[in-house]
Formats: sequence, structure tokens, C-alpha cells
Amino acid sequence: MRQWLSPMLAFTLVACANAPQMERPALPVPAQWPAAVAPTATGEAREAVKTHWRYFFTDPRLQALIAQALAQNRDLRAAAARVEEARATWGIVRADRLPTVNLLGQASITRTQDDLNTSASNQRFDLTLSAVSYEVDFWGRLAGLSDAARRSYLASEEARRAIHLSLVADVATAYYTQLQMTDLTVLTRATVASREESVAVIRKGQEIGAAYDFELEQAEGLLEASRANLAALDHQRTVATNLLNYLVGGEPTGLPPGHRLEQQGLDTALMPGLPGEVLLQRPDVMAAEQRLIAAHANIDAARAAFLPKVLLTAGIGAASSGLASLFKAGAWAFQPVISMPIFDGGRGEGNLDVAKARKVVAVADYEKTIQLAFREVADQLSARASLASQMRSAQANLRAQQRRLQIAHARFDGGMTGYLDVLESEREVNAAQQIDTQIRRAQLESAALLYKALGGGTQGNETTLSVR
Repeated sequence: MRQWLSPMLAFTLVACANAPQMERPALPVPAQWPAAVAPTATGEAREAVKTHWRYFFTDPRLQALIAQALAQNRDLRAAAARVEEARATWGIVRADRLPTVNLLGQASITRTQDDLNTSASNQRFDLTLSAVSYEVDFWGRLAGLSDAARRSYLASEEARRAIHLSLVADVATAYYTQLQMTDLTVLTRATVASREESVAVIRKGQEIGAAYDFELEQAEGLLEASRANLAALDHQRTVATNLLNYLVGGEPTGLPPGHRLEQQGLDTALMPGLPGEVLLQRPDVMAAEQRLIAAHANIDAARAAFLPKVLLTAGIGAASSGLASLFKAGAWAFQPVISMPIFDGGRGEGNLDVAKARKVVAVADYEKTIQLAFREVADQLSARASLASQMRSAQANLRAQQRRLQIAHARFDGGMTGYLDVLESEREVNAAQQIDTQIRRAQLESAALLYKALGGGTQGNETTLSVR
């Protein structure tokens, strides 16, 4: 026995010593945000992960839409079901670390008869309480499998949070698009009415010889272009509404009044912090990290499969020829078994290679997720700075075009120019208003996407608004 146990113990110690520890891979991104998009310091900035979406999106109508989407969206329901599935799977694997205890009752009654017409009867009653094949997890094989299942469950929970956060941002951007289409529709209808009035004015001027056919044709062309644009906007607004209803999970009901596009004003400044501090708090990155830890645990379990297994079988019970005397007799059994893999056709090595390959995939997925997160944050930081500059220029241009329109009307009323100058000025004002509305919507969308890219506040209770 000593000749067998000594090499086995030495092999076990070597195998345990060679098991590598899990280390988080270095972040495959710079330690600082690009200089071109580096945020400026502000005393009012807050961390996105500590800012609940109700505090970030203050429009009451948008808040109601997000709340209904979180309650009704099918993708989020499926994600929650996958979390429950992973939790149940973890429970099944964890149960393998505990003994299975069975209570077995059995009765056997037989009767025989020979050629001499004599008969005999036998009866036997058994009652057994047994623990069947309980594996003593000396080397951590079952613990590794349990930890892998637990990490898969945690990864599914982080994936649910990622879908939660994406849904919040998607509902917000769809809502802002709907508001933009509404504003553009109102603006275009006003433009159509103004151009209809312009056509009427030019026709009257033509009757008295004060306007030319060229001016009338141009005015009618601008009118028809505005009508075509209005029809296109009606379609785009319908598409935006359909998208919003899809995200919400049905047609929203009981919505309170909301703010107009220019009243949204997401003034909450988000503090990006350092990449290493921010990116690791994103739910998709945390999910990738949990999958990586699960892959490492599977490697440990595959290595432990090469080591001896200690199985225990025990039982206690009673057997008797009569039911009345069943509990007067007893018996017990204890059977330890040591199983050492010698030859399995390469199955153990194959399982270990599979586990190692899956860990390589998990590392690549983890690094790719971090790189994507870094790019998303950097893009939105750049968009925030660029759109702020664009908005200042757009508003200055709108003010200039409005002053130009006033001058054009004054020159026309004074008989200094024809009505074409007024039409051209109106067209420029309309274009400037559309650009202003477009940039404003882009600013709001960029703010929502930056909130999502920085991890958002998805870790608090939805009713109490507590945050981590």
C-alpha cells in the first residue's frame, strides 16, 4: 500500500502546484483618454454608474416610457429568464458537492408448491437509508465546476444589466427622434402655409404687372418641395413612433405630458474618469470578465480530473422476515472507493485542451469588449465637444438668417428688390431651423449614448432609486 500511496501523493502535490492562478489581463487600451477628447474638469460632474436614469432623463414622459419598456420589453424578459436558467444550472452543479441520500423500502413475498402438494412461503422486508457514491472533493474538481457555473450565472446577470442599460438609451434616442420629427413637421407645415401665401402674393403682383412668371414658377416649385418634405416627415415620424412602441413592448398608455425638444436640456455633466476605473464597471465588460473566470475554473476542473477520486457509499437499514420485527434488526455498510484514471483514450487530455482553448477565446472576448468600450466612450466624448461647437455656430447662423429675412421683407416693401429675395431668405431660415433641430437632437442622443458608454446607473433599485 505504501508503494502505491507514495507516488500517488507525490503526483497529486505536483499537479496541485502546477495549477496557475487566475490573473486579470492587462487592459489593452491607453491609460488616458485621447487628448483630442479629454474632458475638462467640472465641479458638478457625476459618475454615470452612480446616476440613476431617472435623475439623468428628467422628462416625465420619457421616464414613463422607460419604465414601461423595462416592464414590458421582450428582450429584457428573455435576458431575465436566462439569468434564472443560469442560477438553476449553478444550483444543479453545486448539488454535486453534497451527498445524495435515499430512503428505500422494499418488500418481497414468494410462495412455492411442489409435486407433493406442499407449499412454502417466504417474505422479506427491507428499509434502507443510503448515501450513494458521494465524491470527496479533495482536489477541487467539483468546486471548479461549481465556480464555473456560478460565474456563468453572474455573467448572465451582467448581460441582463447590459441589455437594461441599452434599452434605456435606445428608448431615449427613439423618443428624441420622435420629438425631432414632430418639431420638423410643425416647422414644415408652417413653411408650406407661408409659401402658399407667397404664391398668392406673387400671383396678385403678376396681375398688376409687378411680378414675373419666373418668380411665380420658383415660388410654386418651393411650395411643392415643402409639401413633398412634409409627406416624408410624416412617414419618418410614423417610423419613429413604431420603433418607440416596439422598444416599449406595446403602445404606451397613460403617459404624462412631456417637454419639447429644446426643453430637454440634459445638463448633467458626466465624469468619465480614467479608462481603467470606468470601463471595468460597464456591465458588458463585467460579463466578459465573469466568463473569463468561468473558463479558468473549467481548466482547474479539467486538471483535477487526472487525480484520484475518492467515492463513499454508506447505508444503514433493517431487514426482517416479518413487518412487525423489521425495526428490531439492523445493518449498516460503509464502502470507500479510490478511483485513479490510468487510460481513457485521451479523453482527459482532450477535455483539458478544450478548456484551455475556451479560455483563450474568453481572453480575446474580454479584451475586445474593453477595446470596444474605450472606443464608444472616446467617440461620445468627441461628439459632445463637437456638437457643442456645432450648436453655437448653428444658433449664430439662425439668428443671422432671421435678420436677413427681416431685411429682405423691408427691401421688398420699399420696392428695392423683388420677392425672390424674400423667398430665398425664407428658404435659408428654414434650412437653418432644420439644422438647429437636427444638432439639438444629436446632442441629446450623444448624451444618452455617453451615459450608456460610461456604464449608466443600472445597479440600484428601480423603485427606491438607490445606487451603488
